[in-house]
Amino acid sequence: MIYVPNENNDPRVNLAIENYLLDKMKTDEPILLFYINEPSIIIGRNQNTFEEINQDYVDEHGIHVVRRLSGGGAVYHDLGNLNYSFITPDDGNSFRNFARFTEPVVNALHDMGVEGARLKGRNDLVIDDMKFSGNAMYSTNGRMYAHGTLMLDSDKNEVTNALKVRKDKIESKGIKSIRSRVTNIKPFLPEENQDMTTEEFRNEILLKIFGVDSVDEVNTYELTEDDWKNIKEYTNKYYGNWDWNYGHSPEFNVERYERFSIGSIDIRLNVKEGKIANAKIYGDFFGLGDIKDVEEQLIGTKYEREDLKKVVDTIDVKKYFGDMENEDLFNLIYSIK
Repeated sequence: MIYVPNENNDPRVNLAIENYLLDKMKTDEPILLFYINEPSIIIGRNQNTFEEINQDYVDEHGIHVVRRLSGGGAVYHDLGNLNYSFITPDDGNSFRNFARFTEPVVNALHDMGVEGARLKGRNDLVIDDMKFSGNAMYSTNGRMYAHGTLMLDSDKNEVTNALKVRKDKIESKGIKSIRSRVTNIKPFLPEENQDMTTEEFRNEILLKIFGVDSVDEVNTYELTEDDWKNIKEYTNKYYGNWDWNYGHSPEFNVERYERFSIGSIDIRLNVKEGKIANAKIYGDFFGLGDIKDVEEQLIGTKYEREDLKKVVDTIDVKKYFGDMENEDLFNLIYSIK
């Protein structure tokens, strides 16, 4: 097995490293990659990003939103969470065999004193039936990776806040996340390891998996300058790109309704590839202009805060709706408040 050291905390870069190693580092030996992400939501490949996250909360707290290649549900990462990835040739028998790839991690946790850790169901690791690790896989061109989370000391309140479903009605064919009872690993570690940092925890897991006493004994590959150049290209093309993280969402419909002093407004949007493809506005308000003008202004706009706000700010709201503000219309279309 080959270990690739990585001290980066940017989830966009970390997923790019994983993707690059999968595509370009052709070796018959398994590759082990660890990464620790800043606060972020990692969206499954086939999910609708807009359905999975509390966008207002995400924007307010600067939480990254990044779509991964593998399927499964949305997960919250922060600096108290360790992510691992085994990158191997796809031998035709390993895909969906989660036990094969979680076993080294479970054994390492047992060696560290977390005796209750085990695989439950298809792809979750649990302690006392509480989930601390979700796992997923991706395969392409004869190679695959199996990756998962290890919640050492993650902020469980943020998991709830960041992944809270929007209050507006969004309907799509995206794969929905299933929320489970979760726990951190830290309370189950021996008392002498209760103050362990995520980096120290990573190093202990690394030593246990390789069966050595020192990191110096681990078979290691250091990323080169050329590697980092290519990783930057992956970051720009995919994980740092709005079109991949949001625009790749399945087609969906949004329905928003609110009663204002000027009357009720009912907005229906159809969003394709992250942009408004069709807009219809109904209500009992009294406007001077043809509401179709407003609908046409919205069509083609990214369903994204900044772009949508720019467009809404150009609309003569008082002409079309009466005595209300542009901010009221924007909050109706986009905000959960």
